[in-house]
Amino acid sequence: MAHLQLYNYFRSSTSYRARIALHLKGIDFEYKPIHLLKDEQHNEVFKKLNPLGEVPALIHNDQAIAQSLAILEFLDEVFPEPPLYPGSPLERARIRQFCENINSFLHPLGNLKVMQRLEKTYGFDQAKKDDWIKHWYKMGFETIEQMLSANAGDWCFGNQITAADLCLIPMMMTARRYPAVDLTPYKKAIEIDARAQDHEAFMKAHPFRQIDTPSDLRIP
Repeated sequence: MAHLQLYNYFRSSTSYRARIALHLKGIDFEYKPIHLLKDEQHNEVFKKLNPLGEVPALIHNDQAIAQSLAILEFLDEVFPEPPLYPGSPLERARIRQFCENINSFLHPLGNLKVMQRLEKTYGFDQAKKDDWIKHWYKMGFETIEQMLSANAGDWCFGNQITAADLCLIPMMMTARRYPAVDLTPYKKAIEIDARAQDHEAFMKAHPFRQIDTPSDLRIP
């Protein structure tokens, strides 16, 4: 049995980030599915690993680490090659800034529990939810594209994969789930996303290649 376990959900973009990191670094891990639509994240067993009841949660030597960016930084310290935060202190800070633009701003605004709250508590119909997503995603992706225009090479920051790419690619997947979101203006983001689809680590981590993916969606 692997000494690392990853509790995650195949379609969770934050889980996707952690899977990419593990595959990129060539780390063996045990895949532990948590089905969000069945509320498995709220059971008492899982909440002992992450009291907030969110995926992913990584178990390393019987110690739990939750929150995807904390997991990425932990993996980078324990398994430093290849580095996810390379460069000078300023360059590493810019990578973290990019990641937080997605993690702290963009991702939560389309999160399942946020959308459910808007519908059940505030009476948002589909048109209002579409307008919500369109407004916030436009602001977020315009910021992403601006940073990519200043920093990107083959990948988000130069020609080396960093934590920024591990946040961008899952965010692109999530955005495509919303018909109201038009990604066509974001040329650099689209270009990097296309490159990632041919990279082994990203392919192995893809949601539709995971063991808990419904069989009618799974990529052979």
